[in-house]
Amino acid sequence: MLTQDELKHFENKLLDRRVQIEKNLSGTALELKGMRDLDLNDEGDYAAASAETVVDSAILEQQRKELAEIDLALDKIKNGTYGICEMCEEPIGKARLEVKNFARFCITCREINEKEQQ
Repeated sequence: MLTQDELKHFENKLLDRRVQIEKNLSGTALELKGMRDLDLNDEGDYAAASAETVVDSAILEQQRKELAEIDLALDKIKNGTYGICEMCEEPIGKARLEVKNFARFCITCREINEKEQQ
């Protein structure tokens, strides 16, 4: 089980990451709006802008997913279930939580879950 200090540590990391993602999302949304307002001169300009928009959209989608995972982890901290694997209900290792603060599964169950997703 995680101590109160460890829980606070992870909560702060999650909150910091959430702020960073929200800034990224609002910044990218403004950039995309700016690109829509651009006066593109030729097909090359349009193709370059379009390719960049596709990449930005993929990044936005990934960050929205991460934001949802962060919110779920913050709820788990409030509910006292943070750091517990959703499959086997065993504690998730601290080292794993350090690397992926919003981990929902221990290493073993994560591998099982990923195989089932394929």
